Amino acid sequence: MINVAAKGKRLIFSTLGYEKKTIKASEVSEVNLVPIAYSLDEVVISKSIGTKEIEIGKTNNEIFQAFDNGPRIDTKFFPYVPSYKKSKFIKQVSIYTDSRIENAIIKIHFYNVDSNGFPGEEMLDKDFVVTVKKGTITNRFDLTDFNLTMPPKGLFVGFEKLMIEKNKTEKTIKDLNTNITQIQKTYYPFVIYNYVEKEFFYTFSGGKWNRQTKQNNGDSTGKMMINEPVINLILTN
Repeated sequence: MINVAAKGKRLIFSTLGYEKKTIKASEVSEVNLVPIAYSLDEVVISKSIGTKEIEIGKTNNEIFQAFDNGPRIDTKFFPYVPSYKKSKFIKQVSIYTDSRIENAIIKIHFYNVDSNGFPGEEMLDKDFVVTVKKGTITNRFDLTDFNLTMPPKGLFVGFEKLMIEKNKTEKTIKDLNTNITQIQKTYYPFVIYNYVEKEFFYTFSGGKWNRQTKQNNGDSTGKMMINEPVINLILTN
């Protein structure tokens, strides 16, 4: 029982599992709340069991080349295939590099595909900076702690060369014609590229994503030959 004589006041009654009710204080003496039912979406918790692995992104093309690509991000697109549903977890990423110094570092990015087909939001909430080995070698990096799964639209994997002191080498060169001596700076590692046939290629530079297609060159016949970074993914169940 409630006995409130104040005029112009309202009382709010609320408790877990019942609908909230607001009543004028001068008009209330007994309050009955109506139970409310909550409908919750199904929650599925899954974890990789790692009994099956497939490597995606491999190519039969044996033409490789290294470029000093400068401060930009070059990407490789991995389309979604229905068979990946049975091996949807991204276990590892591999990247083929050429480095003349020990412990050069590089940043690897993972992007969802946006509504326009461009690289969209980053899939990781922190920077994925890795150390690569000296020489021309395939480096493999574990991703199991991130619990990444293959998105239904596919994903872009890109690398970003870091123009920092740790990655820099310097060499003194002399122009034999002018006798001018200069310091040549090189930043490692170089990433190895495949020369492959693709419909498009995305690069981030100048503060925006740039899409390269045959149409850019006035050719609308479809695929073109491009240099694509040698990056592969290992999927598991």
